[in-house]
Amino acid sequence: MDLATLLGMLGAIGVMVGAIVLGGDVMVFVDIPSVIIVFFGTAFVVLFRTTLGQFLGSFKVALGAFLHKSIPPTTLIEEAVSLANTARREGLLALEGKSISHPFLQTGISLCIDGHPPEVVQKVLSRDINLAIQRQEAGYSVFKATAEVAPAMGMIGTLIGLVQMLSNMSDPKSIGPAMAVALLTTLYGAILANAFATPIAEKLKLRSNEEKLAKTLILESVSGIQEGLNPRVLEQLLMTYLPENQRVSKGKE
Repeated sequence: MDLATLLGMLGAIGVMVGAIVLGGDVMVFVDIPSVIIVFFGTAFVVLFRTTLGQFLGSFKVALGAFLHKSIPPTTLIEEAVSLANTARREGLLALEGKSISHPFLQTGISLCIDGHPPEVVQKVLSRDINLAIQRQEAGYSVFKATAEVAPAMGMIGTLIGLVQMLSNMSDPKSIGPAMAVALLTTLYGAILANAFATPIAEKLKLRSNEEKLAKTLILESVSGIQEGLNPRVLEQLLMTYLPENQRVSKGKE
């Protein structure tokens, strides 16, 4: 898990728990019917909006996005140029058995070594990229839907609690606790949406963009290596995938 994710998650949980503990009795923030309405209700509504496969698969996608550590584009460029140098001097077969850091780059090089034509290699790698993006987008849509539904379920739970409270106004002393319980569903919905679902959705989007950039860069690298492109030309071509400031600093090295 990357440091930003870990610090953000622990910090958000810590701030909320700290405020609750410092405020007094922790148990006043626990209400089982509110939990059922918000968490189970949200899950069923999101399931209604998606397929079962997308819903269950989203958790695996999210876990992979949180735990995955991406390889910097600069590292990929250096590795691709090194492979291009070897292939240009000794031929594509010299790349067999080479230790390659990224699995997608390994797949592309293996296809080249096996003698597949460039159009086949491009087709296989492009399809891999498209399917990976689809998986990421499916996971993103599930958590984005959760962020949209959770506050609404919280409001529904609050309205249910208010109706129940207003139907029993004979005991004025019970109004305060009943109102607090009714508001808990709104709190649960806000926490689920803003401290859980939305951050995961945005993290998935970030990881998807990173993966797309890395795999597109690798696709360009494999194509250049297979064509026998001059390593210096290939390096300049791959540098266009980097931000301008990184390109300048890289060129000075």
